[in-house]
Amino acid sequence: MSEVPIGRRVAYWRGRRNMSQQQFADRLGKSKSWVDKVERGVRRLDKVSVIQEIAEVLRVDPDALVVGDQPDAAQPGGDLADLADLIDDVRAALTRHPGLALCPTTPAPDPGRWRARVVHADAVYGHGRYPALLSLLPGLLDDSHRAAADHRAAVYRLTTLTLVKVGAIDLAWLAADRGLAVAAGTDDPVLAAVAAAPLGQALRAAGRHRHAFETAIVSAHQVVPLDDEGTAAERAACAALLLQAALAAAEQHDPPTVAELLNDAHGMTAPAAPERAAVDAARVAAAAALGDGRHAVDLHEALTAGPGWGLLPLEHRAAHLVDVAPAYALAGDPIGAGRTLLAADRLAPAEVRLRPAGRAALAELLAVGRPDPALLAVAEAAGVDVAR
Repeated sequence: MSEVPIGRRVAYWRGRRNMSQQQFADRLGKSKSWVDKVERGVRRLDKVSVIQEIAEVLRVDPDALVVGDQPDAAQPGGDLADLADLIDDVRAALTRHPGLALCPTTPAPDPGRWRARVVHADAVYGHGRYPALLSLLPGLLDDSHRAAADHRAAVYRLTTLTLVKVGAIDLAWLAADRGLAVAAGTDDPVLAAVAAAPLGQALRAAGRHRHAFETAIVSAHQVVPLDDEGTAAERAACAALLLQAALAAAEQHDPPTVAELLNDAHGMTAPAAPERAAVDAARVAAAAALGDGRHAVDLHEALTAGPGWGLLPLEHRAAHLVDVAPAYALAGDPIGAGRTLLAADRLAPAEVRLRPAGRAALAELLAVGRPDPALLAVAEAAGVDVAR
């Protein structure tokens, strides 16, 4: 079904669910004419939110509509053996170097369909569905060789972030370097700054905290020089880089630098904006990295009680909960730690069951005291051995 237009896929799955066009339209809150136009290709489906709503009504994964397959739709977290195979597929795609794999006779991908694929992949990441995204990345990487630079950089960014999540750090580093090379070849300083942030994240994950710090600081000052306020997009990119630098400084146990960088990032962002919420979340992560569990918990509870929490993507919220769980344990509150991990598992199971940090937090918590039955069930589903 990969070559079938998306409207035809909608019609196919509607038929499989034994729904008439009118029944389908009623469940979507649309007109029968709207459904008919979508299925005939007269009306384009290019909004991720609409595709996700249609997929929910049809009880299929959005991938079944966008790219014609349905990877790991029923698996909340995925399987580690399957994950290794998916990572190998991404490794093979990265091995096909863009400078050598390009075939002059192969046409560039259709811009509209290509954009929908990239936007959808970004939404899959935002929902923390890493196995599903890993299954999409090889095709995106191959096709990106013939796409515009900004889309190529976006694919490498998603590849980097996903590989960091699943612990494939060397591959993440390679993808980040490729993405930065693509972005640096353009005249867009924001694109280069956005590409530098995943490189900083990969370097931090590899334990290269000093190099991550230097990369983020240099890139931040290049996108917004010290004597320039910058545009809104430049400030957002700069703030993201300052957060990477602050977290790298926290991992090097440098509290004064952490405070200075977080304050600078705070000043770059607007109140009640997702970027400001990301700064507040970074304050929590930095406090936890510095070993101040009580302060991290206090900051976290203030964040989740405020309006900024809901502005963060689901993936960011789940990752934050995983990262703050050890702070609860450090503060002498194992019940709070367990509650936090269970909340992360409800938001994005892969954060707890597949991400190395989540699995480690789960194992460490269950190894102390009387295990919570709910956490034991998550550990069993994740295949985490519990020391008893």
